[in-house]
Amino acid sequence: MRWATIRRIWITAGITLTVVFALWCLIAFRASGAAREAIRGDDSVTVTEGEHHWILQRRTNPAEIGVVFFPGGMVDHVAYAPLLRDIAAAGYPSVLIRVPRRGTFGGAEGAEPLNRAVAAMREVPQVRRWVVAGHSRGGEIASRLAQTQAPSLAGLVLIGTSHPRDISLAHLRIPVMRIYGTRDTVADVEKLERTKSNLPPHTEHVRIDGGNHSQFGAYGFQPGDWPATISREEQHAQTLEAILSLLNRIPNSSAF
Repeated sequence: MRWATIRRIWITAGITLTVVFALWCLIAFRASGAAREAIRGDDSVTVTEGEHHWILQRRTNPAEIGVVFFPGGMVDHVAYAPLLRDIAAAGYPSVLIRVPRRGTFGGAEGAEPLNRAVAAMREVPQVRRWVVAGHSRGGEIASRLAQTQAPSLAGLVLIGTSHPRDISLAHLRIPVMRIYGTRDTVADVEKLERTKSNLPPHTEHVRIDGGNHSQFGAYGFQPGDWPATISREEQHAQTLEAILSLLNRIPNSSAF
């Protein structure tokens, strides 16, 4: 009876912990209310929802350079709407990709995320040059898209990610930027250093002091991360400034 009782206790404890962890993850990776507001169109930015993506564009004079973005694993895709909306408001059409199964259970692997991005980009014909970007696991997908060296590829932005880990992009001649937070313990500085050789020598490394992993999107506190010592708004502002600085340096397609 003693062993049967102990076994039941262990099974019950295991199930309870699994349920608690699953609920925590659902809450942690859920997009904030502000993010859900940002995915709605208004007088300045249009938002078009496709089967596997959202397209955000300024209503007047959008640029011929755009951004295609891959979310982090498990994160509600809408959590990145505030960042992409601000990029779109600055004039650069932005495409937010829905990764299959939020990048879990193999959803981030294979050709499907890349195919979804290519199909979405074709829906914005005025954009001739694309900067591909991604946060966390989305950085791995962005790296694979950059590896194709498509003629329209204009730049690569890696946010809070140690990717590329399994491929080398050291040969790329396009602008490359890696943005990281000093309080990010999901993609910490040590991991970034180990994969630095997979990026071109001209890669621009943007350090956000006090920034963590979770605050690169508008969602909850991610398991395994450290608390940030700056506000989400400040981290967002610094991330946006860095991305816009890269975009502003890319010539319009008419210059090619």
